[in-house]
Amino acid sequence: MRTFLILILVLFFWLVSLAATSSDFEEDIISTSQGDLKITCIGHGTLMFTFDGKIIHIDPVFRYADYTKMPKADLILVTHEHGDHLDDVAIQDLTKEGTAIIYTKKCMEQAKIEGSIIMKNGDTKTVQGIKIEAVPAYNIKHMRSGNSPFHPKGVGNGYILTFGDKRVYVAGDTENTPEIKALKNIDVAFLPMNLPYTMTPEMVADAARVFKPTVLYPYHFGNTDTSKLVELLKDTPDIEVRIRNLK
Repeated sequence: MRTFLILILVLFFWLVSLAATSSDFEEDIISTSQGDLKITCIGHGTLMFTFDGKIIHIDPVFRYADYTKMPKADLILVTHEHGDHLDDVAIQDLTKEGTAIIYTKKCMEQAKIEGSIIMKNGDTKTVQGIKIEAVPAYNIKHMRSGNSPFHPKGVGNGYILTFGDKRVYVAGDTENTPEIKALKNIDVAFLPMNLPYTMTPEMVADAARVFKPTVLYPYHFGNTDTSKLVELLKDTPDIEVRIRNLK
């Protein structure tokens, strides 16, 4: 029995040692008027931004990274309460003295970390020197059985973060809503693209053609064929589609 337990412990620590750290992910640099913004593409709906000496984590979830090995957060933003976006363990691992956490009301009801900031659809706040705008994130077409939306209107947020002269939109779980199409001056956009929960490639392309981000990252795309989006937007040269490992 003792030998068996030792083997289990060895296996556990071996698996932990293989867990991804911040150096294992694809990174992009966006130049802004206040220095470079580094985007770290972690996986699914999970991102990390580094800007002006600050670390910003979006929807950190432990299944996509070992957060005990990731940089501690100055700011954490959670788009909604589903388990692939809200992970108390990851948030606790990232939290240090002075960390600001942005939740939706529903997230706050479920989270175990107190003292956080609630943002609702339409709110604008400046936190850690970064302007944050909460954009509605919801389904307009794809529904559960019984005709209830996977993401009801008024519950989840997308976020626009301003870094110097650049505006970065992280949409959360949403479809191509009127609120998205009304966005202006978005330099970088992360739009979700997987069924049945968010958008088809056609929906992403439809939204992008209207609000025209300079750089478009499909994310949260699971097994969706990202080449379809590239094909759909091939005649839209003003939008650069970047495919990263964000299944």
